[in-house]
Amino acid sequence: MNRIIPPTVQQLRLFEAVARRGSITRAAEEVHLTQPTVSMQVKALEEKVGMALTEQVGKALHLTHAGEEVAATARDVLARLADMEAALSDMQSEVAGPVSVAVVSTARYFLPQLLGRFKRAYPKVEPRLQITNRETILERMEGNRDDLYIMGQPPEEHAVIAEPFRENIIVPVAWPHHPLVGERGIPLGRIAEENVIRRERGSGTRKAVERTFQAEGLSLGTHMEFDDSEAIKQGVISGLGIAFLSMHAMRLELASGEIAVLDVDGFPLHRRWYVAHRKEKRLTGAARTFLEYLLQDSDLEKEIRA
Repeated sequence: MNRIIPPTVQQLRLFEAVARRGSITRAAEEVHLTQPTVSMQVKALEEKVGMALTEQVGKALHLTHAGEEVAATARDVLARLADMEAALSDMQSEVAGPVSVAVVSTARYFLPQLLGRFKRAYPKVEPRLQITNRETILERMEGNRDDLYIMGQPPEEHAVIAEPFRENIIVPVAWPHHPLVGERGIPLGRIAEENVIRRERGSGTRKAVERTFQAEGLSLGTHMEFDDSEAIKQGVISGLGIAFLSMHAMRLELASGEIAVLDVDGFPLHRRWYVAHRKEKRLTGAARTFLEYLLQDSDLEKEIRA
């Protein structure tokens, strides 16, 4: 049997992305390289291994048995390298180095400010922030791609440590000229009759709202569905329907009168933001310090009134 030429770390990193995303194109987008570059690196890796690692069935890309083995090895190697980086960082006496944080889209309204304050306190820290939807957050968590994750509902399918650190208030909203604006004690059944603009399936906010209605034997239809709070806000402002949004996401719109909060039975919903990391994750000194910083910053009401 011919001896296999060891692959480079870059080849393993790119192939792990291809295996996880199931597409060379999506992997290229993730790593910010061109599709031909990623394809060439996968081909070079196949030549070193001496076997095909992927196969195209219809429009879908699948891993061969050899590809599954290489992908598993790539994950192990990359995890070990991350552990080494964390261990070396811990040897430094000062809080410095990269901190990778992935957050669900609604957290964009407060997390960058927290990162900015943290950066001013620890100038040698290098924050890396990824803002995306819950589905992608879970993919990143599965791939062990970040130090910390911010979300409204910790996943049950992953072994994680999740701690609440800030209140997340969910309210029903409409454009100021909606006929329900100004009414008191609006029953849930009345809202169920309205056009509702909803978050994408899997969203923590959507699940919390659905549970509230299901507890009363009600269900919500979907007039429109978006995975971005900004798009939902624009839909509400345009009078396209009622939505359920975090108070974090609407401070400017509420202050300007572009959006109005409805007085609906069972609302507001008082939820929590969670900061999470994989149980086996070895946090760097910088990531651990930022985690502690978040857990100390839990007074939402003072910030809203400020």
